[in-house]
Amino acid sequence: MPDTTCHMSISLDGFVAGPHQSREDPLGKRGIELHRWHLGDEHATETDDAATVWLMRPRGAYVMGRNMFGPIRGEWEEDWRGWWGSEPPYHAPVFVLTHHAHEPIEMEGGTTFYFVTDGFDAAYTRACETAGGNGVDIAGGASTVRQALIAGVIDELTLDIAPVLLGSGERIFDGVESFGFEPVEVLHSPLATHIRYRKSS
Repeated sequence: MPDTTCHMSISLDGFVAGPHQSREDPLGKRGIELHRWHLGDEHATETDDAATVWLMRPRGAYVMGRNMFGPIRGEWEEDWRGWWGSEPPYHAPVFVLTHHAHEPIEMEGGTTFYFVTDGFDAAYTRACETAGGNGVDIAGGASTVRQALIAGVIDELTLDIAPVLLGSGERIFDGVESFGFEPVEVLHSPLATHIRYRKSS
């Protein structure tokens, strides 16, 4: 199987997105505060730049939830093509979990969104078949990462722990009964502590 990674920013109280996600607040209320380390904040350091390299390294395929792909719920009633403009940052096939079928959407730069209606395992299998030796990334959001953790498919998990308390929102560890990772690298900055974990042997 290809190496499977996941890279998530998370608050001190365990949330990867704030409450009330919407088109105006795709990361929920105050969720953007978790991402200051890679969004051009004046306090970002070379450490944050190194973690950004981890985040942006190319992968052979991605799995994400519909909530991460966009704000539309239910049937597809508009031509939504993702948050990222005409050239998303993935440059590879992206398998989107949804309950509503949709034709693939081909974007500039090599990204094609494929919509998978038969669950996480099916989407992950298709991503593995497509990725070759370049690996699979579980891109989010919270529900998709939870499913990947429970399925035990993540080999490397990177958490960017921001010194922020959100109070409520979306968690990735609810229902995950064991962690099963050990830290292999830690980087510090004023904006986040970046911890890269590998699956315990």
